[in-house]
Amino acid sequence: MYIVLFPCSHIDKSMSDIERKFDWNHARAFLATVEKGSLSAAARYLGKRQPTISAQVAGLEEALGVLLFERVGRSLVLTTPGTELFEHFKSMGKAAGLITLAATGQSQELKGPVSITATNTLATEHLPPILKQIKKQAPGIVITIHTTDKIQDLMRREADIAIRHNRPDEPELIGKLISEVPLHLYASVDYLSLRGVPKNVSELTNHDFIGFERPENLISYLKNMGISLKSANVNFLTQSGTLVLSLVEEGLGISILPETVAKKNPQLVQVLPDIEPFKAPVWLVSHRELRSSQRIRFVFDILSEELPKIVK
Repeated sequence: MYIVLFPCSHIDKSMSDIERKFDWNHARAFLATVEKGSLSAAARYLGKRQPTISAQVAGLEEALGVLLFERVGRSLVLTTPGTELFEHFKSMGKAAGLITLAATGQSQELKGPVSITATNTLATEHLPPILKQIKKQAPGIVITIHTTDKIQDLMRREADIAIRHNRPDEPELIGKLISEVPLHLYASVDYLSLRGVPKNVSELTNHDFIGFERPENLISYLKNMGISLKSANVNFLTQSGTLVLSLVEEGLGISILPETVAKKNPQLVQVLPDIEPFKAPVWLVSHRELRSSQRIRFVFDILSEELPKIVK
């Protein structure tokens, strides 16, 4: 594993000295710092404290005998040897991930951890009854659920299974299209009583909207539905789908919501119901090697069977 470190001409220590001092945890800290952009972001990603990450990077520099970063103001900038070594460490990180995946695939018992990532709307609205079924059939499986709209990296084992809106394009991943969820514009009865019911698309420019993370995200969605808005129309932003629902219920604006979710609340009214709905695909994704793990395959198969029944 250590041979990849030595094409770099900046390293003048002996192989035996580096092998003796090299620590993979230090390499992970270096990789995360480069990829996440800062020591603090790397610490959050690895679940450690920032001083620990800083000390591990310093330990790697000492072991290799090179300076990996230079401080420019408050930022860290890779040195020339740091840039060269980063490519080698990326290869090592990928190899380590594949080793972990292969080891996970050897597990043939219906017990142990399985991690699932999904948007908080999908997780909250649809996962509980399925998880209840999994627990009943395989009580030894311990499931961790990451509720986030960001795509977790399945290649790095940030999650075993992902439920997401993007089709996987990585060759190592397998995906199954579960459903295409119709999305419509909704507002609360109180909001429409106060601001008036828009009768056509042009009247929407006089209304407030609730967006997703950035104004352009919602504007892009609406453009696909034939609706043109400006950033000034988007007055609230959040990464949380369930919070979008709560803000709409509170009468703070109009937003796109899944039809099945919105219909559960009689206080919500579909705005311009004649507009063709925007359909959001829902994909179930896992790594190819993880399918050889019985517990992960078991969870994947139940999700694959049950999700299409309720995600519509």
